[in-house]
Amino acid sequence: MPSPSPHAAEDPRHTRQAWSVLIVSTLAFTVCFMVWMMFGVIGIPIKKMLNLNATEFGLLTAMPVLTGSLVRVPLGIWTDKYGGRIVMAVLLALTVPAIWVMGYATQYWHFLVIGLFVGLAGGAFSVGTPYVARWFPKHRQGTAMGVYGAGNSGAAVNKFVAPVILVAFGWQAVPHVYAAIMLGTLVLFWVFSHSNPAHLVPSHVKFTDQLKALKDPRVLKYCQYYSIVFGGYVALALWMVQYYVGEYGLDIRVAALLAACFSLPGGVLRAIGGVLSDKYGAHSVTWWVLWVSWICLFLLSYPQTDFTVLTVDGPKVFHIGLNVYVFTALMAVLGVAWAFGKASVFKYISDDYPGNIGTISGIVGLAGGMGGFILPIMFGALMDWTGVRSSAFMLMYGVVWVSLIWMYFTEVRRTDVMDH
Repeated sequence: MPSPSPHAAEDPRHTRQAWSVLIVSTLAFTVCFMVWMMFGVIGIPIKKMLNLNATEFGLLTAMPVLTGSLVRVPLGIWTDKYGGRIVMAVLLALTVPAIWVMGYATQYWHFLVIGLFVGLAGGAFSVGTPYVARWFPKHRQGTAMGVYGAGNSGAAVNKFVAPVILVAFGWQAVPHVYAAIMLGTLVLFWVFSHSNPAHLVPSHVKFTDQLKALKDPRVLKYCQYYSIVFGGYVALALWMVQYYVGEYGLDIRVAALLAACFSLPGGVLRAIGGVLSDKYGAHSVTWWVLWVSWICLFLLSYPQTDFTVLTVDGPKVFHIGLNVYVFTALMAVLGVAWAFGKASVFKYISDDYPGNIGTISGIVGLAGGMGGFILPIMFGALMDWTGVRSSAFMLMYGVVWVSLIWMYFTEVRRTDVMDH
């Protein structure tokens, strides 16, 4: 990747263009993420209308995540080759008709098929990451990618906007409003974004050659980390509204508001994660993120439990379980940790693979997105099988264990050995 020269970075026109690109790209990504997470809210009335079980609901919410993940690698490659401006504009334009048509779906298979096309919006991440990074000098790329990644907060925006439209006009109005917002975003992006031919990477490499990067154990490890901090974030952002409704009996608007306590910091604070990763390094930030996740998920995993103790005065029943306030506070902490983690994983990538950020970020983004696709289905299957809602957190707890052990043996222990 041709990194901008210090002289170019000081050029006022270049700097102005760089910030303009960062702002409109972040706006576009926020709207794309809002659309991508749409089923997290409108899926609840659809579930009721179609009488779906938890596994079917998990598949419904996960369908957009599937295509949004699968297109990430080719989109990363095309961004390297053709430039982020044109690729992002085409992507935004393609999603508008699919979002609009969603409002007319009536059968389960309609939602699954249209969801696949709407899911293209999720690919915006691997377009914007290399596009934005190349406008900034190396020492500020972590921050720039962190700010762009804050577009994940579109998951929270969806939880604020969709319930209001849903209650006032019915769920069918949500896709129509979102299609109009996406069209407006496309116009703004095209007007205020820029292209720089110097940022293009000549690429004669085939798609299959790019996937060979998966043989690199470091790439596999970053895929595992990202499947937690991003895949877990996507999965829980889709799952939390109906979790609140089912577990605590809340109204959909209140449930969406509380679920946003996880989604909002999980998106907005990604920028701070980028700054921390630039300052302290990707390894330190990721290590602490995994430990905080491990503690939060351990506590969140505990199901609502009543147990009877035989005392001298007769049997006494005790209750153990998280109330809605403690549960929401733990989810907020988890959201903050994962926001930092999403930025730190991409700092690893910009440090280790400066020449092909687009390709590697596409592969790691694909792994994260596939986590976001598989996990909601597994959440639903586990709930149908066990009848325990918190089984979703038990699963995530196990995944974090794997990453902690992997990181300990490949980074922490190796560093200690080298120090001695």
